[in-house]
Amino acid sequence: MDESKRKESVVVPRRVPLASSRARWLIAAAVLGSGVALLDGTVVNIALPAIGRELDAGLTGQQWVLDGYLLSLSALLLSGGAAGDHFGRRRVYVGGLIVFTAASFGCALAPTAGWLIGARLAQGVGAAALVPASLALIDTGITEEDRGRAVGIWAGMSGVATAVGPFIGGWLVDAASWRWVFFLNIPLTAAAVWITVRHISESRDTAPHGRADILGAATVTIGLAGVTYALIEAPSRGWTPVTVSVAAVGAAALVAFPLVEMRADSPLLPLRLFRSWQFTGANLTTLAVYAAVGGALFLLALQLQQTLHYSALAAGVATLPITVIMLIGSPWAGAVAQRTSPRLPMTVGPLIAAAGLALMVRIVPGASYLQAVLPAVVVFGLGLAITVAPLTAAVLAAVSEEHAGTASGVNNAVARLAGLLAVAVLPIAAGMRAGPGQPLGNSFAVAMLIATGLCVMGGIAAAATIRSGADVGHQVLPGVNHSCQDACTRHAAYAREAA
Repeated sequence: MDESKRKESVVVPRRVPLASSRARWLIAAAVLGSGVALLDGTVVNIALPAIGRELDAGLTGQQWVLDGYLLSLSALLLSGGAAGDHFGRRRVYVGGLIVFTAASFGCALAPTAGWLIGARLAQGVGAAALVPASLALIDTGITEEDRGRAVGIWAGMSGVATAVGPFIGGWLVDAASWRWVFFLNIPLTAAAVWITVRHISESRDTAPHGRADILGAATVTIGLAGVTYALIEAPSRGWTPVTVSVAAVGAAALVAFPLVEMRADSPLLPLRLFRSWQFTGANLTTLAVYAAVGGALFLLALQLQQTLHYSALAAGVATLPITVIMLIGSPWAGAVAQRTSPRLPMTVGPLIAAAGLALMVRIVPGASYLQAVLPAVVVFGLGLAITVAPLTAAVLAAVSEEHAGTASGVNNAVARLAGLLAVAVLPIAAGMRAGPGQPLGNSFAVAMLIATGLCVMGGIAAAATIRSGADVGHQVLPGVNHSCQDACTRHAAYAREAA
């Protein structure tokens, strides 16, 4: 579809300049919504040991507290973006905020681990609606000449939320209760709903759509749920007939998913995008690197609190250098990718991150923060900062401008899926059997070495598939802006959740 036809098919409010009051309300609403997801991401895993002690949840229960959210979010993220285009971005955004608010209230009042996990699943449903809609509101409401600056402000404010999250979360857990981590979401989402309803106009895509890909959404959800359940529950329950059956159903659904997508009128996952070798390679790099990030830092938070006996606040502060380095370094890495190509930073960055993960092997009982923890998180953060912006730019450069939004959404979903599977698989691969509040033992070092290998694989995949001198051109600015969001949203959802 050419640009003139695309504009005719989209009902949008009158675009306004960034200096207008309406634009400020729009950005405030979008920042509040994304900020809620980011705060939730940066504080939840800090609270995991306290949750485990109060609700008698061991490693399996704590895995579900994280993966319950990531499961529904990763399965429904692409559906959420499509729903906003079809039913109205403001409507879907407000709906996502309301669901997220109700689910946060349920998390805060959870009397059992099962209740909390169910509420976290609901949180993921709400986030799957509000996350893509927040940026879409800016995209359709701000003038083209100001759109880049608006996205930059949105991403920068999101970075602030990421930076303050560990302090807020750690302080709430230590001074009050882990339940206040979830109560904190409620006034923020309420303010976002009020601003959106009062000050934001509706926009939607009015072009004819094929039938909604309900079968695709159901297939991928069943597949991810089945496989995740088996991977998390098998170590504690064993490979019982129930576990094996659920795993088989999940695996069959995942195998069927691409076949369903090939026949869908409007597929959730357009398989044609993977005809690009660079797009495929960039997503393989995403899968490997973000699996390492999500799994390793989930376990690092537990290691700091349950083995080294850090307080919740101290654990949050201990890994803060990762976020700071990413926020400072990502724009620089994006500029390097623009001048050269994404290939070099996408190859070197994961290897540096792998070195940081290898250094985490030294984080053992009695280890000094300055000698063991700080060098590891600094090197790891540097590697991620070098990787993230060029990775997003490579994804966008691999497809036509018309498909940039879809490509970015697919890559974001792959990153979230990587975190989901890593939290489920890495403890099994490392042989962990920790109960509530128990140290992780030698299995932590094994897990860090596995994560190191994943990052190395990501660097190799980039070297083999990303074009040298790839023309990222005008796509790099979105890549840099998206990198800030990656440093916030992705890192928060998988890595900073484990801060």
